[in-house]
This record gives sequence, structure tokens and C-alpha cells, in this order.
Amino acid sequence: MSSITREQMFGSVLEDIKQFRKSWSLFLVFGVLQIVVGLLAVSFAFSSTMASVAVLGTLLVVAAGAEFAAAIMARGWRSFFLFVLLGILYGCAGFLTVAHPVAAAESLTLLLAIMFLVGGLFRMVVALMAPFPYWGWVLINGIIALFLGIAIFTQWPASGLWVLGTFVGIDLILNGITWSILAIGVRNDLRHLAITN
Repeated sequence: MSSITREQMFGSVLEDIKQFRKSWSLFLVFGVLQIVVGLLAVSFAFSSTMASVAVLGTLLVVAAGAEFAAAIMARGWRSFFLFVLLGILYGCAGFLTVAHPVAAAESLTLLLAIMFLVGGLFRMVVALMAPFPYWGWVLINGIIALFLGIAIFTQWPASGLWVLGTFVGIDLILNGITWSILAIGVRNDLRHLAITN
């Protein structure tokens, strides 16, 4: 009975790990590549900020095109005008973002600072007003978010030239580390499970 239970428990997991293991080296390469790109993004924060803004502006323009296409295919008048309105909104936002990348980066950074400030304060209040299991972690998270918001806000608008690129770079580095650890871990875990089974 115990061997059947064990087989059921590990069977599907082993199968998934075996499938993943076939291409673990590709995931490792992908992870290392993300780490390298992330380090470059952090090193050249201004360039990566401008690139991020350009990508955002381009995506908004593409979204505008999709809204206009949906408006053409819309059958009802209400839907038609809604899609056209959204298309104009996305198009204007995308055009302004691409045409004025520095101003767009500064505006996005200001929004990010406000988000950190409000989010940090909210987490701190929730953690202190209604203590719950592990509330300390929420409080620490709130304090860090609040200090990040203050740091970004006090250096604004100059922070708009490097914050977005730095955050994108850090995100890429963390994703790369995660994929690399996962790839190596799955490779090692499969060997361990094969030995113990």
C-alpha cells in the first residue's frame, strides 16, 4: 500500500521533472542570459529606461491599432464609438510616450513613487492595526516600499532618468537567478529521486 501511495505521489512529479530535465541546459542558458542583460540594464540605467519607455510607447500604438481594427469589425454603434475612443486614447498616449521619452519616464517614475508611498503606508497600517500571523513581514515590506517611494520622490525628476531601467534590470537579474537555480535544482533533484526510489 505504501509503495503504491509513494508511486502515485512521485509518479507525476517525476514525469514532469524528466520532461523539464531534457531541456534544463536551455533554461540555465536562458537564466544566465537574463542575468547578463539585467546587469547591463542596471549598468546603463538611462539607456534601459529610454528603451523601456520606447517599448511601452510602441505597445500603446499597437494597442491603438488593435482598437481601431476592433472598431471596424464592431457591429453596434456603442461598441464602435467605444473602440474608436480607446484607440484615440492609446494612440495619443503611445505617440506622446515615443515623442517625449524623458517626460514619459519622469511621469511614470512619479507614478511609481506614489504607488510605493501609498502601498507602503497601507501595508504598515494593516500590519499594525490588525496583527495576523507573520504580520511582521508585511510591516517590513511596507517600510521598505515607503522608503523606496521617499527615495524616488525626493530625487524626482532626476530619478526619472534611471529608476525604470534599474528596476527592469533588477527584475531581469532576479528572474535569471530563479531560472538558473530551478534548472540546476531540477537536474540534481531528479538524480536524488532516482536514487531514493
